Amino acid sequence: MGILDKVGEIAGAVAAVEGAEKLDPNAGFLTKAAAAVAGFEGAKEVEQLVEKKEDEKPADDNTAQPADGSDQQA
Repeated sequence: MGILDKVGEIAGAVAAVEGAEKLDPNAGFLTKAAAAVAGFEGAKEVEQLVEKKEDEKPADDNTAQPADGSDQQA
């Protein structure tokens, strides 16, 4: 895990706490702590999902033909 992964997880936690405060301005410590944990874990899961999707992409093998038919000879 790199530093950017941790920054993303922290940003997720902060966003979740801010969201909890918007929904309930009188939110207690436990509510904010639960939101922070949920945001942290949620950001981690999103990161893993994105990495998984990137790994599943097929390699670009340059065998695709242009759609305009420019490769055809006259």
